[in-house]
Amino acid sequence: MLAKAGPGRPIPKMRPFVFNLTDFGGIGDGVADETAAFERAIMTISKFGKRGGAQLNVPPGKWLTAPFNLTSHMTLFLAGDAEILGVQDEKRWPLMPPLPSYGHGREHKGARFGSLIHGQNLRDVVITGHNGTINGQGQSWWKKFRQKLLNNTRGPLVQIMWSSDIVISSITLRDSPFWTFHPYDCKNITVRNVTILAPIFEAPNTDGIDPDSCEDMVIEDCYISVGDDAIAIKSGWDQYGIAYGRSSRNILIRNLIVRSMVSAGVSIGSEMSGGVSNVTVENVLIWSSRRAVRIKTAVGRGGYVRDITYRNLTFDGARVGIVIKTDYNEHPDDDFDRKALPVVRDISFTEIYGQGVRVPVRIHGSKDIPIRNVTFRDMSIGITYKRKHVFQCAYVEGSVIGTVFPAPCENLDRYDEEERLVLRSEAQNVTDIDYDI
Repeated sequence: MLAKAGPGRPIPKMRPFVFNLTDFGGIGDGVADETAAFERAIMTISKFGKRGGAQLNVPPGKWLTAPFNLTSHMTLFLAGDAEILGVQDEKRWPLMPPLPSYGHGREHKGARFGSLIHGQNLRDVVITGHNGTINGQGQSWWKKFRQKLLNNTRGPLVQIMWSSDIVISSITLRDSPFWTFHPYDCKNITVRNVTILAPIFEAPNTDGIDPDSCEDMVIEDCYISVGDDAIAIKSGWDQYGIAYGRSSRNILIRNLIVRSMVSAGVSIGSEMSGGVSNVTVENVLIWSSRRAVRIKTAVGRGGYVRDITYRNLTFDGARVGIVIKTDYNEHPDDDFDRKALPVVRDISFTEIYGQGVRVPVRIHGSKDIPIRNVTFRDMSIGITYKRKHVFQCAYVEGSVIGTVFPAPCENLDRYDEEERLVLRSEAQNVTDIDYDI
């Protein structure tokens, strides 16, 4: 069944009941305040949960709104030429308590701004469309942040908390004030065929997707080019994340094209105090980026990063290809536990290719946080810097199986293609990290 919502392609009917935003007074001229129309529509949809839910169609046009909350058993459908615009006056954005696993706002102590599109304790929510756009109009937020005019942490574009069965597909998310899509302590999330955009410079902390203490998540077939990490998996910050105790696990990331000129294509951490495990990153092209894939942690984090699989990755123009860093010392306050040492182990890199990479590998373990059981297999990265030690290691143990280019560091055991031991390393603690290259 199809529902018409102005010119353009017919909109598929995904719920037994369908409404258009114009039914609730929406205008769509980019000037009128549509907040009340969204609120009325969602209040109506909330009454249909036991009957299969309802769909809200956002027709072609520009729909200026303050932040609003979703409801369970709801589909938000954006037509191809529909654009939801966030109001730029921060007084219209509600303040919320800090996330319990962070203890503070990420940028300031105390309350944080909520997201443009928000949801808590929801089930069965779909945000989709014909590649319509949700635009946070973050330029004013970025400017005020740089000028230190904000007293609270900026809000994400879309944040879903304590929820399950969430699907985001076939839309564009752009110019978020802060992190773009932030699922927090959620289960069963799918992000598919989504484009996420922000300027690659001077759009601070505009991460693309930040799974945070999330379980059972798939991110696939997306294009992400933003002003910070394209994807950053998190699970809480120091003692607050340890106390909250919710890991991120069972996450599949595949078939992506991403870019991050400021940070990394795919990151884990640095806030990972609840633990991160069973993550697969495969079939990903990272282009024109400062770092391609990165794991970052520090003394005080506690938690663990383990059972991480990277497979069939291509780096095209990256300053550093693979990074594991154990001294990322940003802390919410001075009360973190200096004895809370994270565990980083069981990480594999298979079929890693690239060109134009300055330093292919930099694994910087430490005496307190050694990196254990790292495996490299079938790797060939064209380098731009003709110096020794472009494969850099410190306090790491693991294996190189078969052919790996450039030459791996001496900290790793060598095996042939049939996994027969060729050379046992006696130098796991040797350091040849050189941050000058």
